[in-house]
Amino acid sequence: MRYIGSLCNRSTKVAVLLTAFIFLTHVSSAQNVTLKHKQITLSEAFQEIRKQTNVDFIIKTSQLDKVRPIQNIDIQNKPLKQALEKLLEHQPLVFTIDNGIIVISDREKKTPLAPTVQKNGKVEIVGTVKNDGNNLYGVSVKVKDSPSIGTTTDGNGRYILVVPANSTLIFSYVGYANQEIAIADKRRIDVQLSPDQSLSEVVVVGYGTQKKTSVVGALESVKPETLRIPTANLSNALGGRLSGVIAVQRSGEPGADGASFFIRGVSTFSGATNPLILLDGVAISKGDLDALAPEVIESFSVLKDATATAVFGTRGANGVLIITTKTGKDLNKPRISARAQSQISRPTSIPKFVDGVSYMEMFNEAVTGRGTGEILYSQDKINGTRLGLDPYVYPNVDWYNEMFKSRTINNELNLNVQGGGSKIGYFLSATGNISNGLLRKFDLNSFDNNVSVKRYSFQNNINVNLTSTTKIALKLNAQLRDYYGAGVDAPSVFGDIMNANPVDFPIMFPFTGIDRRDVQYGGKAGGTVNNGFINPFARMVNGYQNGFQSTLLTTIDGAQKLDFITKGLEFKALVSFKNWSNTTTKRTSGYNQYMINSYAPDPAGGYTYDLVMVGQPQNLSLGTETGTSGDREIYFQPSIEYNRTFGNHTVSGLFLYNTTDFNVNNPADLISSLPRRRQGITGRATYGFANKYLAEVNFGYNGSENFATGSRFGFFPSVGLGYVLSNEKFFTDLFPAVSNLKIRGSWGKVGNDQIGGGRFPYLSDLKLDGASFTTGIDQNTTYTGPTYLQFANPMISWEVAEKKNIGVDLGILNNKFNIVFDLYQEDRTNIFVDRSATIPNVFGTAGTKVYGNVGEVRNRGFDFSLEWNKSEKDWGISMRGTFTYAHNTVLKNNEPAFTKYRNLSQIGYSIGTNLGYLAERLFIDQAEIDNSPLQQLGGFVAPGDIKYKDLTNDIDGLNLINSDDRVRMGYPTTPEIVYGLSTSINYKKFDFSFLLQGVDRTSFMISGFHPFGNQGVRNVLQFIAEDRWSPENPNIFAAYPRLSKLDNLNNTEASSYWLRNGAFLKLRSAEIGYSHKFARIFLSGYNLLTFSKFKLWDPEQGGGNGLGYPTQQVFNLGVQLRFN
Repeated sequence: MRYIGSLCNRSTKVAVLLTAFIFLTHVSSAQNVTLKHKQITLSEAFQEIRKQTNVDFIIKTSQLDKVRPIQNIDIQNKPLKQALEKLLEHQPLVFTIDNGIIVISDREKKTPLAPTVQKNGKVEIVGTVKNDGNNLYGVSVKVKDSPSIGTTTDGNGRYILVVPANSTLIFSYVGYANQEIAIADKRRIDVQLSPDQSLSEVVVVGYGTQKKTSVVGALESVKPETLRIPTANLSNALGGRLSGVIAVQRSGEPGADGASFFIRGVSTFSGATNPLILLDGVAISKGDLDALAPEVIESFSVLKDATATAVFGTRGANGVLIITTKTGKDLNKPRISARAQSQISRPTSIPKFVDGVSYMEMFNEAVTGRGTGEILYSQDKINGTRLGLDPYVYPNVDWYNEMFKSRTINNELNLNVQGGGSKIGYFLSATGNISNGLLRKFDLNSFDNNVSVKRYSFQNNINVNLTSTTKIALKLNAQLRDYYGAGVDAPSVFGDIMNANPVDFPIMFPFTGIDRRDVQYGGKAGGTVNNGFINPFARMVNGYQNGFQSTLLTTIDGAQKLDFITKGLEFKALVSFKNWSNTTTKRTSGYNQYMINSYAPDPAGGYTYDLVMVGQPQNLSLGTETGTSGDREIYFQPSIEYNRTFGNHTVSGLFLYNTTDFNVNNPADLISSLPRRRQGITGRATYGFANKYLAEVNFGYNGSENFATGSRFGFFPSVGLGYVLSNEKFFTDLFPAVSNLKIRGSWGKVGNDQIGGGRFPYLSDLKLDGASFTTGIDQNTTYTGPTYLQFANPMISWEVAEKKNIGVDLGILNNKFNIVFDLYQEDRTNIFVDRSATIPNVFGTAGTKVYGNVGEVRNRGFDFSLEWNKSEKDWGISMRGTFTYAHNTVLKNNEPAFTKYRNLSQIGYSIGTNLGYLAERLFIDQAEIDNSPLQQLGGFVAPGDIKYKDLTNDIDGLNLINSDDRVRMGYPTTPEIVYGLSTSINYKKFDFSFLLQGVDRTSFMISGFHPFGNQGVRNVLQFIAEDRWSPENPNIFAAYPRLSKLDNLNNTEASSYWLRNGAFLKLRSAEIGYSHKFARIFLSGYNLLTFSKFKLWDPEQGGGNGLGYPTQQVFNLGVQLRFN
């Protein structure tokens, strides 16, 4: 036998001394031990015990080879003997104490006795059921597939049961995980039950945490790793993954491509509709959320009903999203992780335009249809363009391909380290992301006009255990954003393409100069821009802008246990400082455009031409505009908490105060220089009995500067109840497959002080200098004198959301299959609106703001999630489905009475529904036009134009279609239904996952695309060329009506003819990975497939003409490394 003093030397000694003994020191075995690890080897456990107690160990190296790692060990200040019993209870080893030395030896193998087999083929089984050495009374012992055969344990944890041979026993007990054990040849089965981890799972709620089983509110949590998708914005990962969250991505522009999201839809038509977002307890913006790396997130929760959000008072009406970041852990050595990925990004779809020949032929068709005898595009020009004789004399410009690249490359890197000890823990993370745009660079420029966003995010958290009862944490979140782009905003660059046709001028004429100032851009006289028309390429490349933003959020929070006063009492405090700053520089220049004055063929087969400048010479030097802005916010939040269990009774309480002080760094006027302040108190009390009956009461009492003294503070209470039927013995007997069934209900009121309008709506705002106002029935009398810009309304107050929720949580088969269902109704009242439109101008109030709380909206719906998990030795599968339905109805709004034309009212319709004319089809001929109601929408009506339905003839008998014939139509622009299905499969070292996500019950109007426009130069989308009404194709259901050179208002007004179904289903993301040791390589994609009836562009972008910055399809290759 040989003694080895240090475990660290064991690995080098084993090769020489295969039967050596290790761990020999000396100390008394009466000392206490603390161990807490998710996984630890026996060797590491003995080493920690040795450090804590200086105990002597003797163990053979060969014995260590037999043992398996210990999972989820949690020993808190237990005597050494109890700690060793816990460590070795499932190992083939035992210990003895000999003169203060711990001797480890092999557990004696008992020869199994044959079970007593009765004549009827049954056996008698006996045993005990314990937890952590304690006998468990009332444990259910049943035969699998024969639940009628069973018994329960007595006061000593013992049971006796006669069962069929070769049966399997199921041991179940409230609060503990079920165990299944096959009898085989055993006649005695002793069982150690472990607490059900799902019952101890903690979720983040408002201003704290609760056990998931005790929650009575509607909240949704998601694992942070599922939020890692190949886009630069975290919000793009929310849609379809979280029930109750409605999210859509409207743009693909770098830095502006995050999703817009709402919790349970939209419940107000005034002011803020976005949820409150909290990072480690401090409010942040959606932009701050988008910059977070998934690696820094510890928990991600969405609070939906009043019980969950009422504690936030005036800030919680639109729901709350809570993110907590990772903290340090007591690890043997630092855990270092890295992720690097590179992406190819390209548009999901782009609008398609006609070529030059088709454009001219369609223009001629439009002019001919008017019968005005105007000059047409000559056949010579059409033929020359078709033959491509000369790109300058006969231009045929594909503006989209000339200005934009087909794809771009983006990169992202994250590095983080986590570690610490028993006193100090740390988590440090740094993320860098470079997202590039699609704009082409002009080689003659010394600058790059393409969009590029470089973003750097840092999360540094340090937590310190000053004493066993005192903790403090410092958290620092820093975000740096460097934006670079064209002098024109990226969406405008795309929009310019619609206003330039392919044949009027080339991009530029042959370059013969020295630098960018000598470029002769193509142009055409007669427009409104320097007597010409916009050249999209010239506008894109003649300037740039860049901006630098920095956000610094520093949070210090501490906790002091007050067990010396009463057990379970704790004081906490949080203080944060946030500073945001922004600097911008914009440099742009003018550009000169030229057009061909005359041309002639040359002997070489080309053309000679002379150019003339369009308009006046422009300043070609880069001008400079700069700007700075910023703000800062201080937040303070002390609280007292209480949490204690007395037998079957569990009680908790919270009392909290908070105050916010917000200031603008560079105020432009007196009003903006004044601080914005909030303050409030919050309370919560919860009670649970035997994990069966649950109750919770909350309140928020908040004050806001937006309201006068008498209305400045509001009280927002809520109450919730829960009943866990699955913890009733009668229920488990009747439904043994149901492992969890909880029924929840809540009611409460929540406020919203982000109501729109200017500051201090309870005060009057007067203009004294140079002011005048007009009165009179005919508005014909004007007086000079003070003018009210805003009338005071001291009764202005909060929006109030009254929320009701009923929910069910269901778990089946040991919670392998889970369902969470919630049914809700929200009544939003006191909605803030400007009433000036309903006050007659005869009183001289034109242009005066008159605010009031007059709007009301009801929002109803349901949301649910389904989850199934199965895990075997070499493979596992997890599936999760979510569904959200949110339908709102406007009950009251500031609008005319509409006693005559009720079809114009928004009352009874959803927020965001379109108002337009009801189109029947296209007119067949002039005779039908003559025999139809007169359409007074603008322009002259001819065969092939849109025919509308007269909705008001029964009311006014005018046989006339005008603006009174409009009606609410379709669904709102914000989807009422969002659903998703995510699946994750792993097989040995391979893993595969995907997310299908869709939306429904949403509509949008397409507009701004009608050919030729008011100036006769607008481009033409391909779908119009493919299916339009014409004398040769008199299809009264064609996709596009008769062409017109100028906008024909009869055909361009918002109507059901241009209303489109915005529903879609997307393969939102997919990923396949391979892991080996410390590395994982993965291939992933985003926006991979889209299924929709709408084909012109990505329906997720919404209405208009599709020429915003297109959403992106992403292909990503990455690697993850982890060293621990």
